[in-house]
Amino acid sequence: MDDLRTEPKTPVMMSGMQELLAATAVRFASRTAIVEPGRGAVTFQELEHLACGLRDWLAAAGVRPGDRVGLFLPKSVDAIATICGILKVGAAYVPVDPFAPASRNAYIFNDCAVAAVVVHESFVDGLRNELAALGSAPPMLIVAAGVVGNGLREALTAAGNVPAVATHSGQPQDLAYILYTSGSTGRPKGVMLTHENGLSFLQWCSESFAPTPDDRMSSHAPLHFDLSILDVHLAIKHGATLILVDEKTGKDAARLAPLIAEERISIWYSAPSILAMLVQYGKMENFDYGVLRQVLFAGEVFPVKHLMALKKRLPGRRYCNLYGPTETNVCTWYEVPPEIDDTRTKPYPIGRCCSHLHCMVIDAAGNVITGGGEGELVVRGPGVTSGYWNLPEQNARAFHVDAAGEKWYRTGDIVVENPDGDYEYLGRRDRMIKKRGYRIELGEIEACLCQHPEVREAAAVAVDDPEFGVRVKAFIGTGDAKQPSIVALKVFCSERLPPYMIPDLFGFQPALPRTSTDKIDYQRLKGA
Repeated sequence: MDDLRTEPKTPVMMSGMQELLAATAVRFASRTAIVEPGRGAVTFQELEHLACGLRDWLAAAGVRPGDRVGLFLPKSVDAIATICGILKVGAAYVPVDPFAPASRNAYIFNDCAVAAVVVHESFVDGLRNELAALGSAPPMLIVAAGVVGNGLREALTAAGNVPAVATHSGQPQDLAYILYTSGSTGRPKGVMLTHENGLSFLQWCSESFAPTPDDRMSSHAPLHFDLSILDVHLAIKHGATLILVDEKTGKDAARLAPLIAEERISIWYSAPSILAMLVQYGKMENFDYGVLRQVLFAGEVFPVKHLMALKKRLPGRRYCNLYGPTETNVCTWYEVPPEIDDTRTKPYPIGRCCSHLHCMVIDAAGNVITGGGEGELVVRGPGVTSGYWNLPEQNARAFHVDAAGEKWYRTGDIVVENPDGDYEYLGRRDRMIKKRGYRIELGEIEACLCQHPEVREAAAVAVDDPEFGVRVKAFIGTGDAKQPSIVALKVFCSERLPPYMIPDLFGFQPALPRTSTDKIDYQRLKGA
C-alpha cells in the first residue's frame, strides 16, 4: 500500500479525532491495527495510508471542512479507514445500517445533505435510485469486495491521481460524526457529536479502562451504533488491535463463542443480550478465555440471572455496566462487585456520573430532586451533544436550562439515587425502548405500519420476554377490512425499517382500545 500517501512522521498536537490514527501510526507503524477474522489484517501504517488516500479523494471531490460524508459499507477495514479519512478532511462521518432499506439510508443522507458517499458496490443501485427520487446525487466512491483493505485501495486507484492535501486541524466544536437514531415522528433523527464530545469520552475511557497496545479489543457493535465509538477510536488511540465481528457471527452464539477465544480478545464490549446469548447457547466451557480481562456492556438492562451465570463461567474478570443515550454516549457507569450473588434478582445500578460529566435528577417542573426521590436524569458536560441535525423544535424540548443558564440534556430516563450514591434505572418517561442495545421509538414503528393500505390504525408496545429481554408487539386495527397476513406485514416493514425495528409479534382487533380522552390505551394493550 506504499503508493497511497501518509502523514509526515513528526509529532503533532492533538486537535481532534482526526489526529488519533496519525499519532498511533507514528508510534506503532508495524503493529496490527485491525483484524477481519478469517480474512486478514492491516497494520497501523497501512490503515493510515488508506485513510490519507481517501482524504485526498474527498478533497478532490469537493468535500470541505464542515461537510458531511455518508458511510454505506459493511463493517470492514475499508469502513474503518473511511471513517478516519473523512475525519482527516475535516468532514463529519454519517454511518448508516447496511442492512436497513435503501430508502431509509437515502433519507438520512439527504436529510443531512451529504457532500459525498463511500458505498459498497452491492448497495449502489438501490441508493442511487432512492437518492434520485429525493433530488440528490452526491459523488460516490464505490468500494468492491475483495482482499482485506483492497476494496478501498482499488477504488482510490481507479479514481486516478489526485493532489495530496493536509489533514484539517479544525476546532473542538467542529462536527465529527452524526449518528441517526429512531425518531418518534416516524423519521430517524441525527444526533450531532463534535470532536470535543468524542475526545472527552475517549479520555474518560482511557482513564477508566486503561487499554494498552497489547490489548485486543472487540468490535461487535455496528458502526452506526454509539457503542462503536469506544470500539474503534479507543483501540486506535492506544494502539490496540481491533477485532471486527461481522453481523452474522455477532448474532450466532455457536460462532461467536469460539471467535472470542481464537482471536484472544482481552476487552469485550457489547449489549447485554449478546452476552446472555453467549452464556446460554455458546458452550463457553469448551473454549479458553484466559486473556479476557474486561467485560463491558451497555445499551439495555442485563438480567441478573444471565450476568451471574456469565460471572460463574468467567470468574475474576472486571464487569462494568455502562449507561447512556447516544446523545451522551456513556454518562454513568457501575463496576459490578466481584462476588457472585445468587440471591439477587434486582438489576444492578447504572452507577455514578462519569468524571467528565455532571448529572442530576429533576422533577417534571425542572426542580432538582435530592434524598432518593424519583425523577428524570439530566446530563451536561463536554461529552453531551449540541442537539439534533436540523430539528430546532426537538432541540428545544431535549434540553433543560437551569437557573444559571446551563443546558442539561434530558435523557428521558427515570432514575432514583440509592443510599450508596448510585443511580438505579426505573424506566422511561416516553415510549422509547431499548432492544438488543438499539434505541427504538415505538412511534416510528406505528408510523410505518399505518402506511400499509390494509391497516386502519396501529399501536406498538414492548412486552417483557425472559429470554430476549424485550419484544415488540404491534396491534393492528383493521376495522371492517380484511386482516393482512403477518408475513405481508413483516415484508412491508422490512422495506422501510431496519431489521431490529420489525415487530416480533402481531395482534389484530377491529378497533384499538381508547382512553377517556380518545387516545390509544397502551396499558390495556400491554395486557392483551
